[in-house]
Amino acid sequence: MEQTHTTHSGVAATPGAQRRVLVVEDDSTIVDAIAARLRAEGFLVQTAPDGPAAVDAAEAWQPDLMVLDIMLPGFDGLEVCRRVQAQRPVPVLMLTARDDETDMLVGLGVGADDYMTKPFSMRELAARVHVLLRRVERAALAAVTPRSGILRLGELEIDHAQRRVRVRADDVHLTPTEFDLLVCLANTPRAVLSREQLLAEVWDWADASGTRTVDSHIKALRRKIGAERIRTVHGVGYALETPAP
Repeated sequence: MEQTHTTHSGVAATPGAQRRVLVVEDDSTIVDAIAARLRAEGFLVQTAPDGPAAVDAAEAWQPDLMVLDIMLPGFDGLEVCRRVQAQRPVPVLMLTARDDETDMLVGLGVGADDYMTKPFSMRELAARVHVLLRRVERAALAAVTPRSGILRLGELEIDHAQRRVRVRADDVHLTPTEFDLLVCLANTPRAVLSREQLLAEVWDWADASGTRTVDSHIKALRRKIGAERIRTVHGVGYALETPAP
């Protein structure tokens, strides 16, 4: 008989509530460590060693989340992300061996929700997985109990009910994380929010070591809605610029 158990985070997990995580990584030492930690956290885990196997596993197993390395045999993690997201939206935590901002921005551009640079702690990886899944749950709840109305800030339009964004009446495709980040900034337009505030509110992550994640998502968001709409306050954080009243 399967039994309820307690995760390392202190959260009780039951078999019926277990979430599926697909870990895609060609380094057997790393993939075994990630899989062991996530199973200890109460997740069901499958692994794939290369790009083609990852796409096949995602289609057959329908995971709730993917932990996806960029550098893979067959074809890389960016291509895996493109193909999987074309089938169905799946939250993706991308892993990169290089602290390369271009990799991060391209990853966010093809549908990744967050990224981590190797080496990383298993504790932080598990926390990021929990955060991404909580965001999915919040988005699902918002879809059935949406906020009413459309927020218009000059040529920028945010539709909370449909989670859509338009600039000059043109649709702008944002990832779930980018949308949540934009809404967080738009809730207090022109007010400066620190990286730590954004990290806590959007990612539920209180560790300042993740502020590079905020910076990369801001850059990706600027590319989509216009760089002039988000102001950087050096040493502090970011603010959403709006037309003067």
